[in-house]
Amino acid sequence: MIRKMLDKDRKRLKRKFHIRKRISGTAERPRMSVFRSNRSLYIQVIDDTVGKTIASASTLEKDLKDIKRNVEGAEKLGEIMGKRLLEKNIKTVVFDRNGYLYHGLVKAMADGARKAGIQF
Repeated sequence: MIRKMLDKDRKRLKRKFHIRKRISGTAERPRMSVFRSNRSLYIQVIDDTVGKTIASASTLEKDLKDIKRNVEGAEKLGEIMGKRLLEKNIKTVVFDRNGYLYHGLVKAMADGARKAGIQF
């Protein structure tokens, strides 16, 4: 069982590094990176040219504690992230799925950000 989990994580990291070779965020078009743990969901928007996080949202924040780790909650988190980006006048991003397959929670976060008006 442990070996299977280690292998699963190793494969995800391999996919992640393969993707990150081609994707980079700039000030005009930052990188939106998603991460999902067993308990929480996280979204960061990063400017890779200076290595700074522009905005972030996670289900660990006090006002977002009621968001559950399911597809509806992921979509809500994506909408919140989209609103935070629009407040900072960022309309386009590069989506970084972080090695995860583009379905379920990852797809819901992307769809929520699109619903808020972010383009990618």
